[in-house]
Amino acid sequence: MTQETTDVAPLKRDGSLYLTGNYAPVHEEVTVFDLGVTGRIPAELSGRLLRNGPNPITPVENPVDYHWFNGTGMVHGVRLRGGKAEWYRNRFVRGSEVLATRGGPPVAGPTRGFDNSNNTNVMKIGKEVYAISEAGCLPLLLSYELETEARSDFGGTMGDAFTAHPRVDPLTGETHAVTYVPQYEKAQYQVVTTEGSVRHLVDIPLPGRPMVHDMGLTTKYAVIMDMPVTFSQAAAMSGDALPYRWDPGHGARVGLLPRHGAAEDIVWCELPGTPYVFHTGNAYDAEDGTVVMDVARYESMFHTNMLSPLDDPARFYRWTINPVTRRVTEQMLDDRAQEFPRHDERLVGRNARYAYTISSDDMPKGFTGLLKHDLRQGTVDSVDYGPGMLTMETVFVPSSEDAAEDDGWLMAYVHDATTERCDVVIRHAQDLATPVATIHLPVRVPFGFHGNWIAD
Repeated sequence: MTQETTDVAPLKRDGSLYLTGNYAPVHEEVTVFDLGVTGRIPAELSGRLLRNGPNPITPVENPVDYHWFNGTGMVHGVRLRGGKAEWYRNRFVRGSEVLATRGGPPVAGPTRGFDNSNNTNVMKIGKEVYAISEAGCLPLLLSYELETEARSDFGGTMGDAFTAHPRVDPLTGETHAVTYVPQYEKAQYQVVTTEGSVRHLVDIPLPGRPMVHDMGLTTKYAVIMDMPVTFSQAAAMSGDALPYRWDPGHGARVGLLPRHGAAEDIVWCELPGTPYVFHTGNAYDAEDGTVVMDVARYESMFHTNMLSPLDDPARFYRWTINPVTRRVTEQMLDDRAQEFPRHDERLVGRNARYAYTISSDDMPKGFTGLLKHDLRQGTVDSVDYGPGMLTMETVFVPSSEDAAEDDGWLMAYVHDATTERCDVVIRHAQDLATPVATIHLPVRVPFGFHGNWIAD
């Protein structure tokens, strides 16, 4: 593992794709009641299906230099209750850029870092729902109707920043996060209580200042990602909106940090080659003492196009991390282009049988299908959404608290290019072929990043 950053000149620099088609922003905040439905919404679904993504609020002066990761955040939500789709709302996440452009009262709360790009995820942490991002953004508290209410540093207990990818332990309800800011050669491991305060914080030295987008969580460990996309001072000095570069000389490793341990307790394990991972699936402690973690694995990142993360597609892999040999072995689970692995979150940190990803036949234009991986049998069920239909991240919702692992609903926002509108499609995880309900939104929902089901 080297500790120096080497700028690698990208082959292309063109972000204009992410301002066209269904990547293009929408300009109006909309509220619509009593949505049309084909099929029948399961009566047990009572809550909101929320998602977040970039939606520039002002015209982009130079589309070639636009970076998708930096667009203004916009949250979308559909509220379900009693077998009905009661409303759809979209709201800008009201950071300083939105307030400067559209006015409105200032947002309460502490000020540090930046708040223009809380565009990556929206989820429940403790008792509240937040729009969240990484690299310096404070979480932004949202109301039930998706209005931005306040900036939060968890009552002054938060470390330097927060993350877009925390993990909630289903046994304790606590939220685990690995966070970073570009200014420091470190990450931080933070554990947030159900009351919304940080009770455990560990500084993790990370020379080279890598981008740390996700983590793994088992019953024993937080899994730290140290991958070869690192901060570039030269890119920052030149004014790049995202000053990170592909840096294969940095190496690639994962660290096993005991959940109650300190930085000196981390067991660093080298990965074969120099892969990059944005998103991990589930992770668990195997009986032989290894840690197993599923990932959407890239051969490189920001290598062919600095402004496009999807030029070189990810494949679905399993890593087996050995703390004794300090090595990682890889197994390709599926060779199709795919991303956004999800699973039954009642099994976070445990040996889940099923994982769900979305797949593509034409990256980076969009994701065309849904894959259900049976990790025990080594089989994959798939469904293609059909001509002109492009899906976003799929969320699994169990049919009841004690339902079997795949007894539940797979829910996704799906773009219909023939109408330039969006549907929310609900399928049963045991029968991918036929949707049980399709909720018709009268508007377009741009491709974005992440979302979650927030039960009432």
